[in-house]
Amino acid sequence: MLQLVEQGGPFVWVLVALAFVGMLLVLERAFFFQKVRINVGDLLLGLANHIAKGEFAEAVHEAARAPGPTARVVHAVLSRKNLPRRDLRDVAQEAGQLEVPRMERNLRALYGVALVAPLIGMLGTVSGLVKTFLAVSEEKGFASPADMAGGVYESLITTGLGLAVAVPVYLFYLFFYGRVKRMVHRIERAGIEVVNIICDARDKA
Repeated sequence: MLQLVEQGGPFVWVLVALAFVGMLLVLERAFFFQKVRINVGDLLLGLANHIAKGEFAEAVHEAARAPGPTARVVHAVLSRKNLPRRDLRDVAQEAGQLEVPRMERNLRALYGVALVAPLIGMLGTVSGLVKTFLAVSEEKGFASPADMAGGVYESLITTGLGLAVAVPVYLFYLFFYGRVKRMVHRIERAGIEVVNIICDARDKA
């Protein structure tokens, strides 16, 4: 591996740095999604039981104790339980919108790494080809294969490494982007359901 870095030229070091940054971003997002993972159905069921008994303080406490953006949206709605149904829906929507930037954090950077890595690889390819043609011109068109091999080898290394960095990073980006979309859907559903639970309990009281 070290030999490839040494023979690939200066652009290889840029690609190695991008790979390291991409790895850190992937680990950060993986840890985030694992930390906020909860069973939304169980949370709503527990809250519905508390609300049906008129135990709003216990419901608020349970929502505050649960991790993740869904629990925070539910907690925001429960904290304003006396508002009309329409206003409660607005609270759920606004609280959900505030959670989106947290869920999308570092995704743009991850996408940037996936876009930039192939471009850096192409720069390395051009640099290697320039070295090859310089070797040919200096030898007046009679450069030996050994003289040309260095530039060609540098071109192949940077091209391959650029793709090797970009492909997995882009796949992780698509994976996390899908996770965000699913979480947004769960947040919206949980917000609507907790509004209905509160309003149904008030109508029965």
